[in-house]
Amino acid sequence: MPPPEHHNIYTRLLRPLMFRLDPETAHRWTLAALSLTPSPRRPRHSPDPVELATTVFGLTFANPIGLAAGMDKDARAVRAWNALGFGFVELGTVTPRPQPGNAPPRMWRLAEHRALINRLGFPGNGMDAAAQRLVSIRKDRLPIRLVLNFGPNKDTPPDRVAEDYAALTRRLAQFADAIVVNLSSPNTPGLREFQAPERMRAIVEAIRTALSSTQPATLPDAANAIPTAAPRQPPLLVKIAPDLDSAQLSAVCAAAIGLVDGIVATNTTLKREEVGVNATFEGGLSGSPLLARSREVIAQVYRETHGRTPIIGVGGIASAEDAYGHIRAGASLVELYTGMIYRGPSLAREIKRGLVRLLARDGFRSISEAVGSASRS
Repeated sequence: MPPPEHHNIYTRLLRPLMFRLDPETAHRWTLAALSLTPSPRRPRHSPDPVELATTVFGLTFANPIGLAAGMDKDARAVRAWNALGFGFVELGTVTPRPQPGNAPPRMWRLAEHRALINRLGFPGNGMDAAAQRLVSIRKDRLPIRLVLNFGPNKDTPPDRVAEDYAALTRRLAQFADAIVVNLSSPNTPGLREFQAPERMRAIVEAIRTALSSTQPATLPDAANAIPTAAPRQPPLLVKIAPDLDSAQLSAVCAAAIGLVDGIVATNTTLKREEVGVNATFEGGLSGSPLLARSREVIAQVYRETHGRTPIIGVGGIASAEDAYGHIRAGASLVELYTGMIYRGPSLAREIKRGLVRLLARDGFRSISEAVGSASRS
């Protein structure tokens, strides 16, 4: 069941207007408006409650709420995501070269399910355009953490996919607090096949090699707003699909231990009837129908990695209860995107307020204490 509607200005006035537009046009106009958010005049210290602060991958986060990849593919609106209260943003998917993506129509709303289906296919301006924006963003010394999501170009031959990821790393790693290797988009042909352990290992090794040859960043550290004291390689995560069966997921988890620093669970799903949706549009489904399946994957990853591989939980989050459920299943951090389309730009702040209440209710002093508590019980 979707969460109860909050009749704020967005749901009463703005959303009906936006929903008169096709989803991709609404997305494009929204991003254009948010990209006009000015640079802050001085560094803003996070007002978030101390119990929401957490340390994951050796990085401090003012709060565990992130914006999922797909919303801001070209790093256009980072200042807006910071102003809206997100602790981090996953930018991308960024590809080496610009590409248009799949032909439209390629995005659909399923309003009765609070869901979206997309088959965008990584449209974007490429890594050089992203780098130009990231130089400017880093100079603002924003407290929001920047996670960069990498993917190959659609026309890259399978035997060159690892080089696409390496090229992205060499160009953009200096701007990243963390890197997500997208191996699970359903909209780039053949990409999900790289979730197979040996193929995943080859991709990660190519990225590690590129990282070792990359010059250390000289830009300021985002969270502390001071220059980094020593070179630091960004943590490396892989993003997995919700459509892996239990045996496939076990194999991915076994391969991930010691290979990567974390797992993003999950991407969009190709399932329909299995998640209670009757729709024939092609592409990946996101939103409320994905909540239960994403949580199952999070819980299995937490168990199979013995809670030692941090998880970013994403899929179906539209309330504090949704986020808290993913955290208790094993996610150290969580992300949302589709929920904001239906609930509005205040959703991150609403979730943070709700998490504080839920932690107090259950006797947890911090988010980190709640991580995996349901899977341990």
